[in-house]
Amino acid sequence: MKKVVLNNGVEMPIIGFGVFQIEDAAQCEQAVVDAIQAGYRLIDTASAYLNEEAVGRAIKRSGVPREELFITTKLIIQEQGYKEAKEAFEGSLRRLQLDYLDLYLVHQPLGDYYGSWRALEELYKEGRIKAIGVSNFYPDRLIDLIQHNEIVPAVNQVETHPFTQQIESQKIMEEFNVQIESWGPLAEGKNNIFENEKLLVIANKHGKSVAQIILRWLVQRDIVVIPKSTRKERIQENINIFDFELDKSDMEQIAIIDTGKNLIINHRDPDLVKWFGVTNFDIK
Repeated sequence: MKKVVLNNGVEMPIIGFGVFQIEDAAQCEQAVVDAIQAGYRLIDTASAYLNEEAVGRAIKRSGVPREELFITTKLIIQEQGYKEAKEAFEGSLRRLQLDYLDLYLVHQPLGDYYGSWRALEELYKEGRIKAIGVSNFYPDRLIDLIQHNEIVPAVNQVETHPFTQQIESQKIMEEFNVQIESWGPLAEGKNNIFENEKLLVIANKHGKSVAQIILRWLVQRDIVVIPKSTRKERIQENINIFDFELDKSDMEQIAIIDTGKNLIINHRDPDLVKWFGVTNFDIK
């Protein structure tokens, strides 16, 4: 498994398994077991997904030694703040049945994320988290956080797929040595992505699926990817992307698809910010 080296020297698999929107506990548990059996070692969840307990059970069932796994979870806005983040961290560890996290992310650039970051810095220094980072931070918010805190985020997990390629944002992350990680790498199926003509041509050329082409394209850009599926055959297919390589013309054709803006979610939308502020994620 190819890995990236984070800014603190920690190694992170370049492809992992995401569990967003797999809310059925039994289905989530089985999907994670299937993913680990297929060779995934990075598992990405969040308190807001309400499936940390299922992920924890799957980790136990897998039989894979803890040190071989890279487990990520995230702190949602309702848990923001110094004291709240400390408590949320303990809750996530309890639900996951773990003694430490490999990566803990501030999930949204909203609320008291400065207080949360101070808490994460302390937990990191105590050795209870191997790396700390953020999610959904636009370049301006990321730079501001970096300039006013001690520890530079190791990772920024942002919406990244052929329609939202994050070209300029990635350059800024590279400038500050922050690893870009893609959520929604397959654009959640939007814009009829699996029937896109340019992607289909490239897929037929390599004898691969459109999903495999997209994931390979992201990996060749040194972007960590966390595709999700509950179908065992798709889980296996998505990790099978290391036996071919896209050439320059393939990369250029995919670049044309970029819209330069977010397709799935825009954190500068006032209605979305209001929604995040009032939504109860019922985390226990």
